[in-house]
Amino acid sequence: MEPLRPIWLLLGFSFAGLGFLGAAVPGMPSTVFFILAAYFFSKSSPRFLNWVLNLPKVGPMVRDYRAGLGMPRKAKVLALCMLSFFALTSAIFLVPVFWVKVVVLVVGAVGFWFIHSRIPTKELVLAQHKGNA
Repeated sequence: MEPLRPIWLLLGFSFAGLGFLGAAVPGMPSTVFFILAAYFFSKSSPRFLNWVLNLPKVGPMVRDYRAGLGMPRKAKVLALCMLSFFALTSAIFLVPVFWVKVVVLVVGAVGFWFIHSRIPTKELVLAQHKGNA
């Protein structure tokens, strides 16, 4: 047995739990947590990996991400808008300490950059594959 398997399972279930929580809490992401859960389950349990990959709403998005297709354009735009809205409103209205406001804005900006520039857009990837075929 893999010595780190219990840790990978714990992380997989933790991220799956955050994913379910994110599905219920407005402004909290869910898909990213299920992607992380799938990663950790891929190291520890094929059964639970298949469970995540076959979840009705999020499974197809996790499968697409794992296949290198990234995010659908509509989901990417929605994620960027929600990230911007919640980072800005948190920094302006909810966080009273200046340096914490700066941290919230920097983390939001890094998240925005990562989603925008590092996660492929599904439609563009498919168009490139179609053009190469």
